[in-house]
Amino acid sequence: MLKPNMHYGDLKESYLFAHIARKTGLFLEKNPDKHLYRMGIGDVSLPLGRSVIEALHEAVNDQSQKSSFHGYMPECGDPDLRKILASYYRKRGVDLLEEEVFVSSGASDELGDILDLFDQESSALVIEPAYPAYVDANVIAGRKIIHLASGKENGFLPEPADDQEGDIIYLCSPNNPTGAVFDHAKLKAWVDYANKNGAVILFDAAYEAFIEDPALPHSIFEVEGAKTCAIEICSLSKTAGFTGTRLGYTVIPKALNRQGMNLHDMWVRNRTTKTNGVSYIIQKGAAAVFTEEGQRQIRENISIYKENARHLMETLDQLGIWYCGGKNSPYIWMECPDNMGSWDFFDILLEKAQIVGTPGEGFGSCGEGYFRFSTFGSPEDTKEAAKRLKELLE
Repeated sequence: MLKPNMHYGDLKESYLFAHIARKTGLFLEKNPDKHLYRMGIGDVSLPLGRSVIEALHEAVNDQSQKSSFHGYMPECGDPDLRKILASYYRKRGVDLLEEEVFVSSGASDELGDILDLFDQESSALVIEPAYPAYVDANVIAGRKIIHLASGKENGFLPEPADDQEGDIIYLCSPNNPTGAVFDHAKLKAWVDYANKNGAVILFDAAYEAFIEDPALPHSIFEVEGAKTCAIEICSLSKTAGFTGTRLGYTVIPKALNRQGMNLHDMWVRNRTTKTNGVSYIIQKGAAAVFTEEGQRQIRENISIYKENARHLMETLDQLGIWYCGGKNSPYIWMECPDNMGSWDFFDILLEKAQIVGTPGEGFGSCGEGYFRFSTFGSPEDTKEAAKRLKELLE
């Protein structure tokens, strides 16, 4: 008799966004004339840049002609796009071989798939508050999970302890949900730990394009020693508005070996077994992101989201409320006022100001007492939400 993966039964109910949707739905039923200022969702609101749209149209037209038609793409990514991505890293001083860059259908997909590289007995270290999929993917795999709590005292950026456990280490910088960003020294501490203990860091760099401080690293490979202990997973979702288009990239250095196995070569074998590559059309659109004009257009969109963050940060500064994130991240992680619980604060914001954010408790128990705002909304709604927040809490 077939036995299903019983670890699915170990998953906790994913109630966070369903609970938010239920609460907002009930509010709108009672108040159909009210407009909600949605600051909780981590989805972009601005359209794809003109360069990307033109490249997508051109690629669609290519598929209509026998002479330019493309069928299956290389499983690890179009060689031209892999070359472009390696060049993008070189501009920041990271020297990569183009074959060390793998094109994916998005960071979320890759974060789940990459676990194929690790034995079930390997433990996973997750710094919390955390993107919930880190935990869920390892629960499904039946893997031991070590929860490392972070907090205000360390800016939600903990360093490894001498007795720290963890074979697979999740680092996200800029972080979702806290917006905190690791500097070189703190990343170096994790790199040194991983190399010393034979661990592997999964570095989620999905929000690297929002870093504006030149002293902060965009990639873990800006840190000495990272090529022998880290895999970096990135995405065009928030960088270039590809949330509905889906494309990301993963860097696995050829120098990354564990117990006689080369993880780069293992991933080549995995991709050539499990995928047929990413669509030609989408890869053409992605290549346009990295042209001079494409970069100008994405910076223009990101600047709008950063302006949203500025309005919220100014408001929190005026109110004297502690927060992190915002300047180098599209997320702002604020301390709830008056020692309020995060769901209590959610209810007050919804009922009294019609603002919808995300309770910190939904990202792990140490998120209790904190609240996440996304800056991906419209400028008009963000300004009004900031005004209402100030009026409510003054």
